[in-house]
Amino acid sequence: MPPLHFESQPRPTRVLTGQNPGQQQVSQPISVAWTHSKAVRGARSKQVLIAGFPAGSFAANCYVLASGPGAECLIIDPGQDAEQGINDIIERYRLRPVAVLATHGHLDHIWSVAPVCDARGIPAYIHPADRALLSDPARGFGLGPAQQLFGGMTFTEPDDVLELTDGMMLELAGIELVVNHAPGHTPGSVTFRLAGEDVAGQPGLTPDGPAGGEAGTLFTGDLLFAGSIGRTDLPGGDYETILTSLARVCLPLSDETLVLSGHGPQTTIGAERASNPFLSGLAPATGRTTGL
Repeated sequence: MPPLHFESQPRPTRVLTGQNPGQQQVSQPISVAWTHSKAVRGARSKQVLIAGFPAGSFAANCYVLASGPGAECLIIDPGQDAEQGINDIIERYRLRPVAVLATHGHLDHIWSVAPVCDARGIPAYIHPADRALLSDPARGFGLGPAQQLFGGMTFTEPDDVLELTDGMMLELAGIELVVNHAPGHTPGSVTFRLAGEDVAGQPGLTPDGPAGGEAGTLFTGDLLFAGSIGRTDLPGGDYETILTSLARVCLPLSDETLVLSGHGPQTTIGAERASNPFLSGLAPATGRTTGL
């Protein structure tokens, strides 16, 4: 797999995005782009274009996926002020959005879901356990009815919302993504994985398990980061539950699997298996388990 290529522009100064604190802050999100080769069963290898940027003051990573320039595309986690970064990528690669996918319902990941969807007439996909956060994101911070979020800002669902389920296969924009429910950070957290072979009853896992098989790409949201995992101290979070999700969803994957998380730089399953302190002592869970 080719390495992640950062385009030759200044990068934002954000610790969570793995940038050098001495670099100059820029006002617009900077896109990154690379291609991912994946073997499709019974077909030739397929290239997937992935571009992304850290959106807004939360620096939540927003990703755009397409089968190539000039094609339909998917948008994952359009966060705060993400519209301009999305439009830049769409124009640069001549893409046509067909859906928005949310890894979970926290505000930093869904801030721009409704504006992006409604402006383009496309649906949003989210797990039902987090759907209420689309219109009431204050729930994710434990705020009461009398407490205002960001000066009384209001949020609404997009016109078209579709619900995700554990193990479902999304076939959109010429791309196949496996959805895995991965609660713990929020009750409705999910991951999206570029599909590969099936194994142990779980779509998209490689038959050789953690040590080998086809390297894929996993969008983890706030389940797994480089060197850390998602926080569990907000409403709906649970530490033991997120450990179970990590063991079931992440650890059975090949060491070479590329991890594109909700914050911070890219990593791999192998790197996190070897050095992430929160994964120490965890064993891969086999067999398909439906989340909470």
